[in-house]
Amino acid sequence: MEKREIFGAIEAILFASGTPVETARIVSAIELDTATVEECIDELIKEYSAPDKGIRIIRLNKSIQMCTDKQYGGFVRKVMDMKKNTPLSQAAMEVLAVVAYNQPVTKAFVEQVRGVDCSGVMGSLCQKGLIEEKGRLELPGRPLLYGTTEHFLRCFSIETLEGLPKLPEKEEKDEQENKKDNDLEN
Repeated sequence: MEKREIFGAIEAILFASGTPVETARIVSAIELDTATVEECIDELIKEYSAPDKGIRIIRLNKSIQMCTDKQYGGFVRKVMDMKKNTPLSQAAMEVLAVVAYNQPVTKAFVEQVRGVDCSGVMGSLCQKGLIEEKGRLELPGRPLLYGTTEHFLRCFSIETLEGLPKLPEKEEKDEQENKKDNDLEN
């Protein structure tokens, strides 16, 4: 299979899917080795990141998705008669940060960190598809565990949770540990 055919197959899969597609599924469908498919995906990502393109190909964890460039979102909303999402409140951003950095977490954990009831905010974040139930904790009452979704990664333009900015406390600890390691080496 020629490279252009591989590109075409990947584009067709991503376009038809409309949702993130795991790289392994693309590899399986095209019946080529992972390295070749990954190389082609990287080239397509580069090709679609040109400033004159209205479509992007992005990575989300181990998945790939075709989406519109955010600068053209207004035009898409007009044609599709969509309402613009309202920005997240400060409370929602705080809850989202607690969940993202500590997942999987219970509602009780989030409430303990924030010091206030978070039921409404967590329900709203679930409705928006930014967080979801990830199972239950093996404790009395079996409380629900929550974590972020691929939609969260898309909305915040990050590939994986490792792409989240480091917390200031964690950065200081990392710097102190690096300094100790350097002192031990000298």
